[in-house]
Amino acid sequence: MSEHRGSCHCGRIRLLLRDEPVELVECNCSVCRRTAGLWHYCSPDAVVVEGEGESYQQGDRALDLWHCATCGCTTHWTPTDPTYPRMGVNIRMFEPALWHGLPRRQVDNAD
Repeated sequence: MSEHRGSCHCGRIRLLLRDEPVELVECNCSVCRRTAGLWHYCSPDAVVVEGEGESYQQGDRALDLWHCATCGCTTHWTPTDPTYPRMGVNIRMFEPALWHGLPRRQVDNAD
């Protein structure tokens, strides 16, 4: 099993990813566009988040978007429904060698 470590800029929030990204998602919604999120979707069981962040909910309030209160980096999102089997990790919190060459799927959520 692969393990990759990443963090926000200041290191207050640390991420341990226990799977191998094969595709990334670029969303153009108002939040992702502003936070420059580049998302790896995975099971919540595949990620360990260490450290305490702050969450933000927008629109339909289906997601908690997490960021560091110190440096402001958006690290991940979690569903507000605990039975939803997917979360998003901002792959930009990891070294570019992990994600630089991966295919990107464009998602149009701006409308």
